[in-house]
Formats: sequence, C-alpha cells, structure tokens
Amino acid sequence: MNKYFKKISYVLTIVALLNAWAACNDGDDPDPAPETDPGEWILKGELTKERTLKAGATYELIGGYQVKNGGNLIIEEGVTIEATRSIDGQPDYIIIEQGGKIDAQGTREKPIVMTSTRQQPGAWGGVHICGRAPVNLSGGTGKSEIGDAPFGGTAPNDHSGSMRYVRLEYTGFAFSETKESNGLTLYGVGSGTVIEYIQTYKGSDDGFEWFGGTVNAKYLVSTHSEDDSFDWTDGWTGKGQFWVAVQDPTAPGADGAANGDCLIEADNREDNFGNTPQSCPTLSNLTLIGNNDSNAQKRGIRLRAGTAIKLYNALVKGKPSSLTVATTETEQSFLNGASVVEYLWADKAFAYEGGVADLALENQTGNAVNQDIRFTDGYLGTVAGGKDLSSDSFFAKAEYKGAVPTDSDWTAGWTKK
Repeated sequence: MNKYFKKISYVLTIVALLNAWAACNDGDDPDPAPETDPGEWILKGELTKERTLKAGATYELIGGYQVKNGGNLIIEEGVTIEATRSIDGQPDYIIIEQGGKIDAQGTREKPIVMTSTRQQPGAWGGVHICGRAPVNLSGGTGKSEIGDAPFGGTAPNDHSGSMRYVRLEYTGFAFSETKESNGLTLYGVGSGTVIEYIQTYKGSDDGFEWFGGTVNAKYLVSTHSEDDSFDWTDGWTGKGQFWVAVQDPTAPGADGAANGDCLIEADNREDNFGNTPQSCPTLSNLTLIGNNDSNAQKRGIRLRAGTAIKLYNALVKGKPSSLTVATTETEQSFLNGASVVEYLWADKAFAYEGGVADLALENQTGNAVNQDIRFTDGYLGTVAGGKDLSSDSFFAKAEYKGAVPTDSDWTAGWTKK
C-alpha cells in the first residue's frame, strides 16, 4: 500500500513540474506591463482632490485647468507643463480658486517649466491664484479676468500654497483687444502663500500682476514682457524684495512703440482713486532695465490712480522718465509720509505728471538721478549704500541698491535670458 501511494505521489509531482515548466515557457516575452492611462499626462477640466505631477515628467495642458476648493496641485522638481492650444479659440491656463492650493517645488538645478508648444508671446494664459485676502473693490470681492472665479475677503493670512523655482514662458493669451492674460496673476492672495524664485519670460502682457491682497514675493524676474513688467491695483499691501525687470531692447516698430511699457505700473483703483485698503506695498532691492523707448513708452516706475508705495534700494535704467507720479491721491501720499522712495538711483530724471514738482523725490535720502549705471551679463551689479529692512523678518539684510550682486547671482541655473 505504501509503495503504491509513493508511486502516485511521484507521478503527480512530475506532472506538476512539467505543467510549471510549460507555463514558464509559453512564449519568450514576460507578461506585458499594465497600460498607462493616457489621461495621467494631461491637465484639463477640474481638480477637486490631491494630484501630484511626478518629478521630471512632461504634461500637456489642454484648455483651462481649475483647481477647485479642496483641490491640491502638487508639482515636483523638473516637471514641464506644455500648453497645447489644441482647443481652437480657447486659452490654456491654470487657475487656483479660493480654497484650492498649489505646491510647486522646483529647484535651482531642476526648475518647473510652464511653457507652450507654440513658443511665442501670447501662446497661453499663464497661472492665476485667487485668495481670500482683502481687496478694495466694492463689496470686498471680485471675479478673476480669466476663469470668472471669485477673489477677495477678510483673511489677510490666507494660504493658497507655494511656488518656488518656476519659469512661466510665452504667456499673454489675448481674449480681446483689451483683455490679455499675465504670466502670474495674484487675485486677493494672502500672506500665507509663498511666492519665490519665479520668472516670466517673453509674455505678451504683464509679467506679474497683483489685484489686491497681502501676498509677499521674493526673487522675481520679468524678462521681455511686452506690456508692464510688474503691475498692481485693487489695494495690494504686500512686500517684495529682489526683483529684476529687463525689457526687450529691440528698436521700436513702425508705429513707434517698442516691446515693453512700464517697468512698474502701480494703481490703487483706476475708477476710484480713494478706495481702501489703499495699495501700498513695501519693496526693496530692485533692478529695472527699460528698452530705451523715447517714442511712446517712456515711463519706468509709474505711480498713479491713488497708489502709495514704500520703495528702497532700487536701480532704474533705460526709460526717459525713470519715475513718474500722477493723481492727487498719490502725490498726497508722499506729502503726508504714507509713501517713501529712498536709495533709488536712476539714469534719467523723475517726472511729476500732476504738476506737483515740489515733491522733489530726487532729493530724498539716498536718491540720485542722471547716474551712469552699468551692469554685467545683462543685469548683474549693485551700488553700495542702502537701507536695512531686516528688522522685518521677510527682508534679508541687503544694504545696497539693486537686486543681483555680481558675486551672488541668485538667477543662475533656473532662468532664461
């Protein structure tokens, strides 16, 4: 009996081994990998939950991508997002709505690049963030120019996420003759949001624009923006340090206009100069280089429509009117001490469009006009002497005029020139 069962067991073992061998040799190729969902590499429609774009990968942006309340768009280092313009007549853009978040963490060596398959200014609609910080619009809220999303509120510390080491290329899609999109647009964004090391490159409208809010911004570069390099309105009261603007030096066209209007165009509110909260950012260490247009776009820093400002440690070059002041409310802000410009050197004179020349900003502490200002490699270089703002933890100690020291080029490795 035992011998019989041993034989049966032996035979069954042999059969099992043969079946296993046959299964392993049924074709030379291993089992195919599961198919990847093609939608994994596409950004379109709405995001209502968390999504991570993987380091080094490339994604297609098709139409508007709306990060809704509760959504969180995480973008790892080295990601490339390409706007495809595959829907005729509709812009590609990314908008972070109130309650949504973006967490874009590039590095100097591996920046996040948001660009277009059509590498020309105006190819896509850029990035828009809508927060719940105060704005000076009627009722305290507004709607974004792109996406029609609400912004504004009563939360100055509102947190919409963070962006570091991000390059935004070829933005400025035109919706109409009067409505274009910027590189990075910040609508009522709160001070809990982090904006650092961002470049806008060859956009057809503004590089950066603030519509109210309290958000701060550090290490910004606006390169060849065809309208204003930096623009604010609607009661922006944040802070900024280490900003660079370089306009396209190409000679003006047949119409007399060059690529690039103001280096800074600053408003409180265009249709009501006295709205509150009053725009009044505090800015330090700027290098602003214009296109030398003496025909049409002559203003460098243009302060108007009731804005106030606290501006320190700046270099302005390449505009016939380095700094202009207009409107009674803005003029008054200097007379009553709400506005300050100190340690600003310019290669041309200041202008007073409202006729109040006795403001005499040229004579304020550390200011000088008609200076011979020189840079290396485009915009590298500072001038000794400046105000220390480091008692405020946002500001680094930088007692010099200008944004980028020759021996400490924070733009190297992640920007385009």
